[in-house]
Amino acid sequence: MAFATSLKLHNPFSPTSAATGRRDHDFPAAVSPARRLRSPPRTVAMATVPTNDGAPWINGHPHINGHAHSYAPALASRVAFQGAPGAYSDFAAKTAVPGCSTVPCRTFADAIAAVQAGQADRAILPVESTMEGTALRNYDLLLRHDLVISQEVNLFVHYCLLAMPGVRPAELRRVISHPMALAHCGRALAQLGLHRREPVEDTAGAVEMLRSHRLLDTAAIASPRAALLYGLDVLADGLQDESWNVTRFLLLSPKSSTSSSTPPLPPPNPKTSMVIAHRGGSMVVLLKVLSAFSRRNINLTKLEIINSSASENKAPVMILDIRGKGSLRAFPHVLYVDFEGSTKDPRVKEAIDEISQFSVFVRILGCYAANPNVYDLQ
Repeated sequence: MAFATSLKLHNPFSPTSAATGRRDHDFPAAVSPARRLRSPPRTVAMATVPTNDGAPWINGHPHINGHAHSYAPALASRVAFQGAPGAYSDFAAKTAVPGCSTVPCRTFADAIAAVQAGQADRAILPVESTMEGTALRNYDLLLRHDLVISQEVNLFVHYCLLAMPGVRPAELRRVISHPMALAHCGRALAQLGLHRREPVEDTAGAVEMLRSHRLLDTAAIASPRAALLYGLDVLADGLQDESWNVTRFLLLSPKSSTSSSTPPLPPPNPKTSMVIAHRGGSMVVLLKVLSAFSRRNINLTKLEIINSSASENKAPVMILDIRGKGSLRAFPHVLYVDFEGSTKDPRVKEAIDEISQFSVFVRILGCYAANPNVYDLQ
């Protein structure tokens, strides 16, 4: 999954301090015999502990605006995700839609195709990471299809070193996982003497490979829930080099599932995502966009600037024109914007109308309830 650095005015799921602080792993010289996780997984595992001032703490970090949001479990719903059972996207889907059944897919594009083919009701995509920035390829997938954002969920990425039951650390010769997981755990793996690292498609796929082939000289990096799901031992916990590692996921739904004869009410604490295409002069357009929102006291939570360039081998962004004949249009200059408020708010309508006057193309990607909570798989 390719990420690009994001320009943000406000990051709702970063801690107020020590956002890039590193955690010192306390690895003993000889790791004790493998321990087994025995507690069953919870549907939603949110590790929040209230503090004296009323602000919850998550994994030792103060949580910004951490007021709980309750979402009613949906009726029988199928959510498509990329990866094998036990992937972080799998758990994100079950956190966003408690009681849903998940549909594993080989690629993110396959997950969206499953919704369009009626094999799934929704799809979930990771779109942003505190360590890697924005997943532009997944935003591109969203722009190429007629799906809307219906929900967001933030997942704390907690890495563990997993091995077959009874395998001792001294017997390990290599470690497999998603390339990003291997990179995020580089320091810890070096301390454990695991220098042979082989990338696979996803973390759950690494665990599945480990289990199906009964690899006794290999460890995998994945979540503690994956250890439970596949019956593996946890040799090391909290393997990630950065203590605050959060991924934001978006739940995508067909427009038909969000429309009815009666216009829906705005969600509580609404957030809206939109894309703006323009001809050029990014700084001028950016200032106009910021002015349209600031004069109406509308707060932005995310701002991403994409400029294509033939000299730098950057292709234009392809966006499905849902207002026209459903054709894809190429735009060299694009802004992604998330802001607080609903499209039913008169201030928001005025801002969008103003932006439309100096833009080539504007598309609302979704209006949904903002969810500042960070969910932990532990």
